[in-house]
Amino acid sequence: MGRIWIILALAVFVENVQAQDTIRIGAPLPITGALAIESSKQQRGYDLWAKLVNSSGGINVNGKYYKVDIVYLDYQSDNKKVRKVVETLVIQEKVHLLFAPYGSNAARRASPIAQLYKIPMIAVTASSKQVYSRGHEYIFGNFTPNETLTEPITDLVKQNLPQVTKIAILARKDLFPKSIARAINQSTQVNGINNVLYRNYPVDSTDHTDVLLELKASQPDWIFVSGYMFDLVKIRKEMAELEIKAPIVTMIAAPAYQEFIDSTGALAENITSAAWWHPAVQYAGEDVFGTTENFVKRFQEQYGSTPDYVEASAALAGALFQMAIERAGTTEGKMVRDELARMDEITFWGPVKFGANGQNDSLVPPVFQIQNGKPVIIYPKEIATGQLQVGIK
Repeated sequence: MGRIWIILALAVFVENVQAQDTIRIGAPLPITGALAIESSKQQRGYDLWAKLVNSSGGINVNGKYYKVDIVYLDYQSDNKKVRKVVETLVIQEKVHLLFAPYGSNAARRASPIAQLYKIPMIAVTASSKQVYSRGHEYIFGNFTPNETLTEPITDLVKQNLPQVTKIAILARKDLFPKSIARAINQSTQVNGINNVLYRNYPVDSTDHTDVLLELKASQPDWIFVSGYMFDLVKIRKEMAELEIKAPIVTMIAAPAYQEFIDSTGALAENITSAAWWHPAVQYAGEDVFGTTENFVKRFQEQYGSTPDYVEASAALAGALFQMAIERAGTTEGKMVRDELARMDEITFWGPVKFGANGQNDSLVPPVFQIQNGKPVIIYPKEIATGQLQVGIK
């Protein structure tokens, strides 16, 4: 009997030592359900960073190296389940840090938990200002505000197509799509482009025929649709079936993903969009990845594909946590949080400086257009590889 107790005690000791030598990061994700594709992108970015860190010995905390353990929990693409999943990560899994769930709505629901337990959380895919508007000090976001995407697109249209005077806007009834729709509405109105249709479509909608027929009747010069992968692929195909065309068609955010181009084929041609990062940018960073080129190379070696902005932002979140921990010399929440708040860095992603509300305010996101089956950057001019083209098939 004594021998059994010794074995059990040894097992507990080993487990405790391993736990002490590991930095646990909670990652609530919509692993199943309608946002599963988006979820897999965040996970690829996290895993790439963790693999690089662990293969290099871990995160240096005052001379001692700690391995990274990312704890994934599925909230099944149901934002109502986010709070419970995040609480489970904090209370039961005892994570030191948090990656925010996918999108602005889910990140906003997770933020109070991070604030309550004083656990720093980095939002990988949350751009809406509402996420950062409640005075919470433990949430930080890699994305700049939505207008940093819509204002450059509007400027490009005004410069190249002054005859465009009418825009129709469709948005998924969700926080980020609705926020980006409001941003484009404001950007275009300031520039004298009139809104002839402004509609929200349900999150679970699988047939958009009625609203698209209404859009067609409004005869817009510019069609703007905001949503996620499943809806935007479906809407683009329905537009073709209903023979809906316009000189400019913009969709955010799915065209940034290769899956959108693969799913829509020729129908992706000349779709404009914007994102917070593109593999064509070139930065020499102070993070673990170093240059943009090195990050892209490592991603391609790991996954056999070119990373998009979600995958890059996820990897960036890990790299920022690593920098903050090493500078703080601890995983203690308040000290890591303070290091994040002080950051003013150039990374493989680009400039990162968190404003007073925790949102990155120093990045210039690129605008691109699908041309000949590939994304071509058309803004900013410093990295542009093409010019705005008119019309869709």
